Amino acid sequence: MTGSISSTQKMDRLSLAVNAIPPSGIRRFFDMAEKMENVISLGVGEPDFPTPWNVREASIASIERGDTAYTANAGLEPLRIEIAKYMEQIFHVSYDPLSEIIVTVGASEGLDIAIRAIINPGDEVIVVEPGFVSYAPIVTLAGGKVIPLKTKKEHAFKLTKEAVEAAITPRTKAIMISFPNNPTGAVMTKEELLPIAEVIDDHDLLVISDEIYGELSYDTTHYSFSRLPRMKDRTILISGFSKAFAMTGWRLGFVCAPSDILSAMLKIHQYTMMSAPTIAQYGALEALQNGREDVDKMVTSYRQRRNFIVESFQEIGLDCHVPGGAFYAFPSIEATGMSSEEFAEALLKEEQVAVVPGNVFGSGGEGHIRCSYAASLDDLQTAIQRMDRFLNRK
Repeated sequence: MTGSISSTQKMDRLSLAVNAIPPSGIRRFFDMAEKMENVISLGVGEPDFPTPWNVREASIASIERGDTAYTANAGLEPLRIEIAKYMEQIFHVSYDPLSEIIVTVGASEGLDIAIRAIINPGDEVIVVEPGFVSYAPIVTLAGGKVIPLKTKKEHAFKLTKEAVEAAITPRTKAIMISFPNNPTGAVMTKEELLPIAEVIDDHDLLVISDEIYGELSYDTTHYSFSRLPRMKDRTILISGFSKAFAMTGWRLGFVCAPSDILSAMLKIHQYTMMSAPTIAQYGALEALQNGREDVDKMVTSYRQRRNFIVESFQEIGLDCHVPGGAFYAFPSIEATGMSSEEFAEALLKEEQVAVVPGNVFGSGGEGHIRCSYAASLDDLQTAIQRMDRFLNRK
């Protein structure tokens, strides 16, 4: 006997955890923009630079050599050695490439397996908001409970010791942070991070520190959380090649963590991914060995674009703090009286400029929009002109 399946039956056959999480708000606006013509997208966080040619060439050479088999689960040993050198030279943190580093399928996989390796059902994870859209869902999918911690515009979207302490309960297992931050561009200095580290130590917590934008710091040098006193053994550091090396489509990230945690993560990685793409690993090896000049050029360009877009927002009446890192501006649209969703939808429909509503990054992002300045100056100038025209009609 055949028949249609009811909507209730369809819901029943799905995971409750999956049903509980929304689809990505970023992708929704990106998909809307793709169906329209003449759109300038400031939505998706992706460098407008192509991957440097020497990186592409190294990857092509690996294919021609026939290096197309699986690598070790943790990644090519020469790549892990180069990652260890990179972390030491650029961020001044030391990791054993054989026991404390794993190469992952993007930083996204690293975040996912980090949470799954440490969380038991009911454990609480403090998730800083505004924050990247995947943080809360991956905690939910792992059976954990998300405790949002809202950063405030008046604090330049930085964490405070008092706010962290207020969010901690006896069930708290970890805190998930990201500086430079997506979507706000906020950065925190060593002096600002030290009080946070004291709270972490006092309450015996773990830290998942997403530092994918660490290279993209414009006014001060990025200070890695694991570099703080007593924090290396508490920190799972997530990073990768997508942003600073313009390698988003290569899907290659890495994790640096204490060996016991990394060993647990490796078990999950073995059963779900086996290993990261081989040809991408050879490309990343080249990026680390011979890519500094390209990174420096991109950072210089992003700094120029940041300065332009922040000044322009102020000129057209959108209050915007100066982002210290990443490649996002997070202007306030509260003065318009519109919600972030209403503003973003109207701007896209009326002026063909795609931005991301701040509420998709958590309720702490409401009243703002995220605008990526990883776009050409010409596109940024045109987008500002269109936004100015849009605001003058409201």
